[in-house]
Amino acid sequence: MVDVDKILIVGGGIAGLTLATALHAQGFAVDLIERNPTWQTLGAGIAVQPNAMRALRALELDGAVADRGMTLRHWGFCDRQGELLCEIDLQDFWNGVGPFIGIERARLQQALLIGVAAVPCRLGMSVIALLQDHDGVSICFSDGSRGRYDLVVGADGISSGVRELAFGANPPVGAGHIAWRAVVPMRPAKFSDLRFFFGDRCFFGLCPVGGGHTYGFGHVAEPHFHDDVRGRLARLRRRFDGFADSVQEFLAALECDEQVHCSTVEWVDQEEWHRGRVVLIGDAAHASSPMMGQGGGMAMEDAYVLAECLRSPDTVEAALDRYVTRRKPRVRWVQQESLAVSQIIGLPSETRDAALRTRGEEMFRHRFRPLIAPP
Repeated sequence: MVDVDKILIVGGGIAGLTLATALHAQGFAVDLIERNPTWQTLGAGIAVQPNAMRALRALELDGAVADRGMTLRHWGFCDRQGELLCEIDLQDFWNGVGPFIGIERARLQQALLIGVAAVPCRLGMSVIALLQDHDGVSICFSDGSRGRYDLVVGADGISSGVRELAFGANPPVGAGHIAWRAVVPMRPAKFSDLRFFFGDRCFFGLCPVGGGHTYGFGHVAEPHFHDDVRGRLARLRRRFDGFADSVQEFLAALECDEQVHCSTVEWVDQEEWHRGRVVLIGDAAHASSPMMGQGGGMAMEDAYVLAECLRSPDTVEAALDRYVTRRKPRVRWVQQESLAVSQIIGLPSETRDAALRTRGEEMFRHRFRPLIAPP
């Protein structure tokens, strides 16, 4: 293994928890810090796709995730009224890589926390300064304490403090979409698959998750704006009025504005992923449009690959170089294809729907096929 005695992981989200599990299993001494004072999640639901489940299977966490979610067997694309334009058999496409799981984010976090039960985790703490030399990184924490580490991993998300401290300011930029997300304790009638309903420069998605709940998400292609919580639910219902009955059932099941999360879809274009003994993973390195639903999957793969690279007898810097070399082409592909999907949403409805009818499955297979191979 790489000659490191102590590793600091900054961030307790999907990337940080997965990496902490992987490194602890290999015998590394790991500290994890999370800026939030309690374990909490942002957003509502998520699809843990088969390539991500493959990484979790290597860490013996796939069963815990599957138990808390729901296996999805088909991904369908529909017009706004619900007419099916094309459908992908997910089990056939992924060909044994793993199940495709719809799950609430809070339940995914519960599953990932199992892997860090023996890892020292400190909540309500962040990094306010770091200084590295040839053999380590000195850290100043927000509570006034200090630490010294052989390696520091920035897994602290799209607005990463580690990225700013180690690489300079590179704030995320808007991707031209607004997203609303919510989970309700119901399932639209006769609904058991992932479905996207496309309208004019927008779509609404429905994803079954565990426990009879449904994750719903609306995306609109328009510049950033601030959507006040007050009146948010009524505006969301108006925006997707006239969509399919299953979408209306979902929207009717929402009871208050606070159930709906709204945010601008943002993008991070970070060319440099590591400098010396500081490295970025997940959204801190490469947040992108969620149009392929692969943000969490790329974070889990990052964690798995980084831990594998650190098993080598190389220097820290050589191991980090190899991690970046392995991950960048795959991540760039996902970013590129996610951007392409975003552009498709902006096409006239007639053009887009016709393309999905005739070439939808072909486009899906082209887009996701590279992810069938191991990372």
